[in-house]
Amino acid sequence: MSGKINIRNKKAFHDFEITDRYTAGIQLAGTEIKSIRNGRVSLGEAYCLFENGELYVRGMQIADYAWASFNSHVPGRDRKLLLNRQELRKLQRKVKESGLTIAALKLFIASSGYAKLEIGLARGKREYDKRETIKRKDTQRQMDRINRIK
Repeated sequence: MSGKINIRNKKAFHDFEITDRYTAGIQLAGTEIKSIRNGRVSLGEAYCLFENGELYVRGMQIADYAWASFNSHVPGRDRKLLLNRQELRKLQRKVKESGLTIAALKLFIASSGYAKLEIGLARGKREYDKRETIKRKDTQRQMDRINRIK
């Protein structure tokens, strides 16, 4: 069960330069974990913000569970992230001081069975940085093809 779900936010890797990564637990409702196990999650617009000293993820869409009854969850609600107090303070200080943002990078099911969200401190890329990254990936892909043929 642990290796099946691995949902990545490709847009975050394209738009941001990731400096530090953290793994956080997520506070979920009953039908949300069932939808995550079915892979019905979108991280495309997800980012994290602080409210009253607690970290929340906003913009993460978890689709409705198909077999849920009348008490289903709200798909786009803010979800609380679970981190140590020291990690929360460190993240809050870096966001305030250096103008970084916190992006949701990957959602996965840990070996313990709990849903975890990998978040990262991110600095926005400029347009020419994005083009350089694309160029580097293309050349790496071509080199891999050449090595595979030989």
